[in-house]
Amino acid sequence: MSRVPHHLARWTGLAGSALLAVAAALGGALPHGDLRPTPLSVWQGPNGPLIILGWLVGTGLLAYAWWSLRDADLPVRWVLVTVALWLLPLLFTPPLGSRDVYAYACQGASYAGGINPYEQGANALPCPWLDTMSYIWRDTPAPYGPLFVVLSGAVVSATGSLIGSIALFRLLAVAGVALTAAAVPVLARRCGVPAGRALWLALASPLVAVHLVAGAHNDAIMVGLLVAGLAVVASRPGRPGPLLAGGVLLGLAAAIKVTALVVVPFAALTAIVGGYSVRALIRHGGWVVGGAVGIMVAVTVAAGLDFGWISGLEQGNLVIAWTSPSTAVGQTVGYLGLPFGWHGDALPVTRAIGMAVLAVLLVGLWWRARTREPLPYAGLALAATVALAPLFHPWYWTWPLTVLAATTPRVRWAVLVALVSSFLVLADGTGLPRYTKTVGAPLMTLLVIVVVVRLVRSARAARRPVAVE
Repeated sequence: MSRVPHHLARWTGLAGSALLAVAAALGGALPHGDLRPTPLSVWQGPNGPLIILGWLVGTGLLAYAWWSLRDADLPVRWVLVTVALWLLPLLFTPPLGSRDVYAYACQGASYAGGINPYEQGANALPCPWLDTMSYIWRDTPAPYGPLFVVLSGAVVSATGSLIGSIALFRLLAVAGVALTAAAVPVLARRCGVPAGRALWLALASPLVAVHLVAGAHNDAIMVGLLVAGLAVVASRPGRPGPLLAGGVLLGLAAAIKVTALVVVPFAALTAIVGGYSVRALIRHGGWVVGGAVGIMVAVTVAAGLDFGWISGLEQGNLVIAWTSPSTAVGQTVGYLGLPFGWHGDALPVTRAIGMAVLAVLLVGLWWRARTREPLPYAGLALAATVALAPLFHPWYWTWPLTVLAATTPRVRWAVLVALVSSFLVLADGTGLPRYTKTVGAPLMTLLVIVVVVRLVRSARAARRPVAVE
């Protein structure tokens, strides 16, 4: 049962979206904004209190409306109309919550100008809009896949202007959301999840409105291609043509952001008909894996690029924020060492441990998925990837949330993470975790300890023999 009437939730969310649009117009990630913000830079600027208030109340209203219907059985048409209404005010605002779209434009300008953005930063051209980019990304290689580099170059070549490029990137994001809307019901039907509820949780989140659409993040395209690939595989298991097509879609998603490759092994399991066996995995799953890897290589070669995006992924280590559990643990270790005169850096160690744990978890999840429905495990694999990576941005959580919303009814914990994450970035892109690390890192470390203890206890309970009376 929903806690508020459907129509009231719809208009509450629309009011929140409108307030966020006002906040974006007054003090979003403007091209002439403060590129070296402090916690008070937004507040102290023109209309500062109004911007903060609009962002806080707008996000709160949007989040409340979404959360209030999290368990409701909603008509698909009603959900799609409501999501469209919420997105509408944010289609015509300056970028909100991030400056990444300016980096997209500059990397596209570099590629269009004959420069390999995997080898040189945006200042090599130099990009005509270099002063809109955050300083730390001007000298670094692009961390995105070859397909997105090609798309960025096409966008800049087609528009020739920064404003036109932003508008086109936003249209691509909307196309990604639309593709997600088409694919989620297919996954939901396979897994026995109500399609309306799945669409609501996947698309009505504040993360979608603020970051995927208003922020024009390429995650929208990646998620759309990813769930579309899973939907094609899930709807036609055992058939080579559809399985190859599904693999191609997954490969295209990885050619936007390589992390999409995490779901390919689970998609290979989904392709099997008649139960798991090594022969069935090769016979059916091979089409999925072959399509994904083949299109990834083909796009890279066709673009005239190399695999430099692999080294580009390391640039995420430049950002230190406690929202990444492995980073938070490293920060906390450093704080605990200060009273004893230790000034070392624990981050490389804790981040390496996080990646090692991730590798083990991914293998374990795949092994369990062999004899179960694989699609929820694909969502868990994405959640583990986001949680254990050295860097966490709020919009990253749309990856696992979308897949989990469509494949399992037990998703409230993922919804709660999305809800909290919606309040982590101000309208101008200022990340609050950067300025709350002395409190946030120990709290996140404590949460990690609690989660680990609970998982260990659950594992022990599962191994304990059941007493028979």
